[in-house]
Amino acid sequence: MALIIPARQNLHRVGLLVAIRAFEEWTNYLVTCCSTRQTGNLIQYFLIKDSDRIKAWQFIGTNLPLTLNEVADPSPATGEVVVAVRAAGLCHSDIGILTIEHFLPPFVQPPLTIGHEIAGVIAQVGAGVTDWKVGDRVGICQVGHNVTGIMRDGGFAPQVAVDADVLLRMPDEVTFEQAAAGNDAGMTAYHALVIDGQIAAGDKVGLIGLGGVGQMGARIAVLMGCEVYAAELKTDVWPLAHELGVTRVVSHISELADLNLDVIVDFAGFGETTAAAIQTVRPGGRVIQVGLGRTEATISTHSLIMKEITLKGTLGGTMADTSAVYDLMASGDLDPVISTISFDEIPEGIERLDRGEVVGRLVAVFPE
Repeated sequence: MALIIPARQNLHRVGLLVAIRAFEEWTNYLVTCCSTRQTGNLIQYFLIKDSDRIKAWQFIGTNLPLTLNEVADPSPATGEVVVAVRAAGLCHSDIGILTIEHFLPPFVQPPLTIGHEIAGVIAQVGAGVTDWKVGDRVGICQVGHNVTGIMRDGGFAPQVAVDADVLLRMPDEVTFEQAAAGNDAGMTAYHALVIDGQIAAGDKVGLIGLGGVGQMGARIAVLMGCEVYAAELKTDVWPLAHELGVTRVVSHISELADLNLDVIVDFAGFGETTAAAIQTVRPGGRVIQVGLGRTEATISTHSLIMKEITLKGTLGGTMADTSAVYDLMASGDLDPVISTISFDEIPEGIERLDRGEVVGRLVAVFPE
């Protein structure tokens, strides 16, 4: 329906158009909230002023699109800080949140701002925080019982409130992009290999998958003095593996069965990869399960028992692991392949990640 404004009312034209635009915006937001049951967001919309809103990419329900919503500008509670996000990594866990029913803990309800690989600068400091100040460069570690981007609002937004005790100071030599990737991908790879895999110099280590986590794992194992082998279906990644110091790359881990690998870390987790790792590792060896490409696997318990293999699942790591990764990055020995995108490109980036089109780690970079 067209709206006709008589010439004699030109003095009121601007105000009337602004009112119409505001009504249209409110109507569209109301439809979105009602269709996705975002009643909390709807209430929030009326309680906060325009100047107190920021835009955030939010999970609103399983198999629903990542949605750009206006949310309240965070403020720190006691023991918290607000971090101005400078970089946020994209992870396969983000795909799991969006597509797998009950991927998140049952107490976490949408809408939720996702993004758990975060680095930035402290913008506000809450009461009781004495070890940090505005302007400090920090990474946000994925530890504790209130993990950012999974159990509370995360880093796919310009600012995020976090517990001060999960902050890790960034060395000057480490970029925001590196720190973001190191907080999860680096930490997970380090913990899987060094802590759970118990690798040592001279070990023969096999890796399945050379994605964002796998490439860091390969380099970490090389730096630990191991003889590293990798299985990767995408042959265009093989040259990168050799640059990282990998001795040999094959398409399937079973091709390495004659090497008597001491440890195999499965960064893919597609069911048959787990089964193949058990068949391939040496008697008495260890298989560490990191990837969750599939939620179930059929394995040979006969091989598991008769070869006396240790099969261990691993999830994330510790602040000490992340600190060790930062040190390797600061020295220049660990320089992961990172591709950057903008805040607006995050949904497209997640789709690229899901299609297997990303080499290395994909990180969204925010303006200062």
